[in-house]
Amino acid sequence: MEKKKLLEMYRTMVTIRRFEQAAIKIMHSGEVATSVHSSEGQEAVAVGVCSNLRREDQIVTTHRGHGHIIAKGSDIRLMMAELFGKKTGYCKGKGGEMHIADMSIGVIGAFGIVGEGMPVATGAALADKMKGNDSVAICFFGDGAACQGTFHESLNLASIWKLPVIFVCENNMYAVTTSASIAVSIEDIADRAAGYSIPGVTVDGQDVMAVYEATEIAVRRARAGDGPSLIECKTYRYMGHVGGDESWLITNPYRPAEEVAAWRKRDPLGLFEAKLLQTKVLSKKEVDDISQQVDSHVEEALNFARRSPLPAPEEALDDVFVI
Repeated sequence: MEKKKLLEMYRTMVTIRRFEQAAIKIMHSGEVATSVHSSEGQEAVAVGVCSNLRREDQIVTTHRGHGHIIAKGSDIRLMMAELFGKKTGYCKGKGGEMHIADMSIGVIGAFGIVGEGMPVATGAALADKMKGNDSVAICFFGDGAACQGTFHESLNLASIWKLPVIFVCENNMYAVTTSASIAVSIEDIADRAAGYSIPGVTVDGQDVMAVYEATEIAVRRARAGDGPSLIECKTYRYMGHVGGDESWLITNPYRPAEEVAAWRKRDPLGLFEAKLLQTKVLSKKEVDDISQQVDSHVEEALNFARRSPLPAPEEALDDVFVI
């Protein structure tokens, strides 16, 4: 892969990390009246997948979707404004942190209901097939959603019709506070692909290149008209289900401290940075430069959001459609 592409992937991972940290900070300070579902620790999945996509390819994300949307090419100023509930946000302040969408870059939407996005992604892929183009649809979902009926319905239909959709399971080991070890009937969710006669692969979700390579194969297959694939990325979220519930974790810990520490040792950003430094794709100076540039970009987004106006009360019904 060209150096330019690798550096772009690294920069995007840093941007996701710093955006999430800033979002948690403004939530804790009370500057915004919103929850924040942080994807800190899962950056390799978003970047590894979306680095294979074209602008017109579509993604469907979840309540924990900031990373996916940034990796797809969003403007973080508009994302931050949406968190603040401002008129300049992607959804004019009406979507909030869980429901950001931008059709111009293929972000169909973020769905808060577990498993809700899978039929939508399947429908998007059906539309692409009917149009006769070679676009693909990506559906991000978690381990909890893999036990929903929509998972099985969507994979079955996508397989029957050979739809160009890739189902990406971000298995971060917990559905809110429920461990996948006691809630999922098999060790590897990707094994369920066999039941629908489609390829299924489990990859290290902390390794951005492993995710990239698995997605590259699935995207090539989908564009060729050979149908869907299931990719399971074993990863880990550093924060609680909602950023700010860490005090609850202390009083009622569902994740052992040693488990969190072990996963932090395999930080996806640190692993990728070390690999790029080792192969001399990246220098120490470039690491510092990118860090400063991203920090400046995030600060610019915060200032943009703070300066932006709130929507007027009479705008509450704007952009509401009745069929």
